[in-house]
Amino acid sequence: MATHTHPTILDEKAYTQHEEFVESVPNEANVLTPEELEVEKKLRRKIDFLIMPLVILVYLMNYIDRNNYAAARLQGLEKDLGLKGDEYQIGLSLFFVSYILMQLPSNLMLNYCGRPSWYLGFFIIAWGLVSAVTSQVHSYAGILACRFCLGLTEAPFFPGILFYLSKWYTKKELNLRMSLFYAGSLLSGAFGSLIAAGILKGLKGRDGMDAWQWLYIIEGVITIGVGIIIVFLLPDFPETWKALSPEMRHVAMKRLSLDAAEADKDEEGAMSQVKGVKMAIADPKTYILAMMYFCITGAAGYQYFFPTLTKSLGYNNFISLLLVAPPYIFMMFWSLFHSWMSDKRSNRFWFFVYPIPIAIVGLVVFMTCKGFGPRYLSFFLMMFVFTINGTQFAWISSSIPRPPAKRAAALAIMNALGNSTSIWTSFTYRNGDKPY
Repeated sequence: MATHTHPTILDEKAYTQHEEFVESVPNEANVLTPEELEVEKKLRRKIDFLIMPLVILVYLMNYIDRNNYAAARLQGLEKDLGLKGDEYQIGLSLFFVSYILMQLPSNLMLNYCGRPSWYLGFFIIAWGLVSAVTSQVHSYAGILACRFCLGLTEAPFFPGILFYLSKWYTKKELNLRMSLFYAGSLLSGAFGSLIAAGILKGLKGRDGMDAWQWLYIIEGVITIGVGIIIVFLLPDFPETWKALSPEMRHVAMKRLSLDAAEADKDEEGAMSQVKGVKMAIADPKTYILAMMYFCITGAAGYQYFFPTLTKSLGYNNFISLLLVAPPYIFMMFWSLFHSWMSDKRSNRFWFFVYPIPIAIVGLVVFMTCKGFGPRYLSFFLMMFVFTINGTQFAWISSSIPRPPAKRAAALAIMNALGNSTSIWTSFTYRNGDKPY
């Protein structure tokens, strides 16, 4: 069980230790000693085996709870709530409105409070409750309210975890870890559809509730349990994790400082957060990286309609949900290989570029071919757009490394601007556009 310090801000002792360490760096070699390198290996294993499984698990539930709206549509939500015209799409879009509005304030608050375990754990439990409550809505207004609240409660997690991982890992280590983290979303695409198929087959009509209602209840309850686990097990930051020995804590702080050629710390006080926002807004890299993410997110807009797309292959709802899984599973393994190669070659640019034409070919094949083979193959090719994400996230954190307040603000701004494309991509697959 992880133990923590005072729940408001990073305590004085942690700041003092960090300041004393920073002052000592100029008098030491700007590399880790052989003894420190051995300690670093143990440290990396320790945080890999605890932190990465936890954040992957949460991201798995994050995407399942976000995307179960698409599976619920296939299970009868649209019919049961009497949604007409673009009302389903409006519900999908409204999630991203509240999600974007919450990005910047949530990341700044996370950086200021210094307690990711409590802060993120609270919001994980909150979105699990919202997901479970969604099962009881009976009207268009009810689903809109739940979608808006889900966006507010899910918003702190993604940019918060990107910032959190950058407080534990060096630039060189981030790409593979970001891809492992992002594998959670790809797993959610696979397992979310399989869970939905199982519920459709076994729980439809149980206790007077439809399959989509059971979907929201089961996945919401699981998320609440995961949130409780995060509160008690997720370490906060190297400065405050008491499970680290003094030697490990020293190495954890030193390696990040050397990686950035400066200390990974902010000025004390709330004004440092305001200064971080100003620095992020003034940095052109923030907007370049945000535009890159905007384009990726726009190209991946089909993910919110993927069960509907597999239904176009001509099978029933159960088979259509099963067909969602294989492309996601394939892309999860390919993404890990992609990131490993990117790290091995120390290259981000070309590994950002090559998936783009492959995804374009997939989209063209889907539009122009009607046979099962070519169209199902197109789903695998379209998925290549997701390989970019791990590379993109690592590129962001390493391009705007310090100070933490600036990095937190930049990650939130980029995630907000990037996800703004989902507001309009929600309207790209409308019932009125059949068969195209």
